[in-house]
Amino acid sequence: MALAPLDAAGLGRTNGSSSSSGLTLNPAVAQQRATISRVASAVSTPPAYGNIITVLSIDGGGVRGIIPGTILGFLEEKLQEIDGQSDARIADYFDVVAGTSTGGLVTAMLTAPDEEGRPLFAAKDINDFYLEHSPKIFPAISGGLLGLAKGVFSGPKYDGKYLQSIVRKLLGDTRVSQALQNVVIPTFDIKLLQPIVFSRYHARKDVSKDALLSDVCISTSAAPTYLPGHQFQTKDLHTRNHTISACLQMLLAMTQVSKQILLGCSDFFPIKPADYGRFLVLSLGTGGSTKAEAKYDAVQCSRWGLLGWLYNRGATPIIDSFSTASSDLVDIHPSVLFQALHSDKQYLRIQDDELKGDQTSVDVSTRENLDRLVGIAKGLLKKTACKVNIETGRNEPDASRGTNEDELVRFAKMLVHERRARLQRKLGN
Repeated sequence: MALAPLDAAGLGRTNGSSSSSGLTLNPAVAQQRATISRVASAVSTPPAYGNIITVLSIDGGGVRGIIPGTILGFLEEKLQEIDGQSDARIADYFDVVAGTSTGGLVTAMLTAPDEEGRPLFAAKDINDFYLEHSPKIFPAISGGLLGLAKGVFSGPKYDGKYLQSIVRKLLGDTRVSQALQNVVIPTFDIKLLQPIVFSRYHARKDVSKDALLSDVCISTSAAPTYLPGHQFQTKDLHTRNHTISACLQMLLAMTQVSKQILLGCSDFFPIKPADYGRFLVLSLGTGGSTKAEAKYDAVQCSRWGLLGWLYNRGATPIIDSFSTASSDLVDIHPSVLFQALHSDKQYLRIQDDELKGDQTSVDVSTRENLDRLVGIAKGLLKKTACKVNIETGRNEPDASRGTNEDELVRFAKMLVHERRARLQRKLGN
């Protein structure tokens, strides 16, 4: 998709324009263009003005959040380059940003407002956050049986105090309703034994869902055996007791949009609730163990008791099992859905299923491992984009696509085109 240069109003010319050269703007027009550009950056233009609904989903995975952080840095750079806006941010182009666990934290970083009402973090700064703070969130402690004994008899592996302090310092008093874009962050209330989804959609209508964004991030990061549960109160003094990071955030994001359409939200009119062919979805994984490695088998696990499920050769099988299952389900359902609708080019899942050793861990925060994860993410950009084989459920290279890097550039062009079209219609109205 080729994009025309910006005209005097900061909007794209149509492809039918007869002029082949860029415009030379006089100072007055240049000032007008800059003003409209600033307005465009500050104002969210809903899908009702456009043609598609754009969704970004980010998996959980502790320190492996570096992988989507690297990919988002590349995407944001391309958005800035294509749109000609050096201050463009990820949140300017996606209608919904969803994440769980470490993905929930990245979601908040991309959408929480700074003092000027712009996103708190540029995508390129996400990795700096992980490199600086991961060693303090997950400090090196004794492993083996001593570490296991601590996890079984004296609470989670880490006390979570540094994570809580840095998240509170980062997000301050910002509430879910104040996010610059529609966020969807799932958690699990252990007292009620039910998932609780925090979203800006809900928060602006229900004060019990308008929690501090910091509390939501701490809650979605509460992984069993690793980090403690989190209790907090919402505006209506409702006490929440959250533990266990909830997953399937991408499916929740699409469901939240469909729910808002059913409820008559004007942001989406005239899009239909099940009109999934009008979704543009980017789903970012944090990597997983290579399936060929075959860590466990049924014969082994049939002999495990409580300790066996909690510790096996340095790993935690019960955590590996549900996190890998949820990660795969995040991909399988939408991939089959988009293929069935012949819209598979509007769905892109970037995931590396070939991690080994410390790379698969959520908490190995040595500089060597963190730098290795950055390298893995950069290598992933160069790999051929994959899609799910609907017969086997496995990710396979898609011969009809280029590399993940190529696909992200294509997505960036579509995102910029959509944003310009919305701005043109909104300003025209």
